Amino acid sequence: MSWSFDVLARDGRARVGRMRTARGDVATPAFMPVGTAGTVKAVTPGELRTCGAEMLLANTYHLYLRPGHEVVRELGGLHRFMNWSGPILTDSGGFQVLSMQGLCRVEEQGVQFQSHIDGSTHLLTPEKAMEIQQALGSDVAMVLDICPRLPCEREEIERAVARTTRWARRCREAFRGDGVPFGIVQGGTYPELREQSARELLELDFPGYAIGGVHVGETPESAAETVRHCAGLLPEDRPRYLMGVGRPQDLVDGVAAGIDLFDCVMPTRNARNGTLFTSAGKVRIKRREYRSDPRPLDEECPCETCRNYSRAYLRHLFTSGEILGLRLNTIHNLTYYLRLMERMRETIRGRGFDAFRREFSERLDEPGGRR
Repeated sequence: MSWSFDVLARDGRARVGRMRTARGDVATPAFMPVGTAGTVKAVTPGELRTCGAEMLLANTYHLYLRPGHEVVRELGGLHRFMNWSGPILTDSGGFQVLSMQGLCRVEEQGVQFQSHIDGSTHLLTPEKAMEIQQALGSDVAMVLDICPRLPCEREEIERAVARTTRWARRCREAFRGDGVPFGIVQGGTYPELREQSARELLELDFPGYAIGGVHVGETPESAAETVRHCAGLLPEDRPRYLMGVGRPQDLVDGVAAGIDLFDCVMPTRNARNGTLFTSAGKVRIKRREYRSDPRPLDEECPCETCRNYSRAYLRHLFTSGEILGLRLNTIHNLTYYLRLMERMRETIRGRGFDAFRREFSERLDEPGGRR
């Protein structure tokens, strides 16, 4: 196993690091594009590299159901299957299963659920979650956890924290892959439960730790406070991963809190819906004002979309339902996100992160800088 994490520069709580894996290094803070079913929708692995991606996230639940983890194993693992040579983080599948209200039952052994594809019944245990991720060849495998939707009763969150710890221990014992497992801190909006979760997981000595259960029904202000509090509970010498949170402002605030890894479907899903992120705020490309607009989407962006196509053309593609429009939109949004992470790394190294953060927020607050 080739794994290490080093902090190379700091500016307040924000930090630049290097996460070393057997399949290459990842400069942190980093954003991982989401490849739910073994592909980041609308773009090729080569295009992802051009956008600046170094590490991807794949979805254990979906790959387990289709094509099946044993199929992927027989074909050489997920990296070969999808033609991506860099590191891959896989989630445990727990969040997807637990989000299917009425189709799952949680027991101490694991989660019994029905497939959304054919209705077949499956049991996802901590040991099974590790088995699937090992078959996929994950570089980082997430433990199976319990993530309650908010708001809910404190007693439910207490039970989730206790079971998350027990399942994390079982995952730690079952993991036999070439990569590393990460623990997941739960606890809702209760600081003392977050502290309990972190303390119990630290005793299991995971190579990295994630913050789960954020932006699942609480207010944005409460979510931000939870992130700040949890980041301060986690070790300085381990990567900290904020799961599934991805507005640009959330990334900047997360880095300020000391977060190293992020993922979210927001850049790709918004691209397919015609919402594009630019240095001046969001652009909703279907708006009539762009019908004859000859300007590039973002004059500060070096991506293929901005270098070669006008807003008018992008609007035409989108309103015409052309596949090329979804591809160009996705390339741009991913480039925006990955350049944002690169810019933050630069400002942290130069000890100018606070000024960058203020300027970033001020630009979003300007007329036209839509949050």
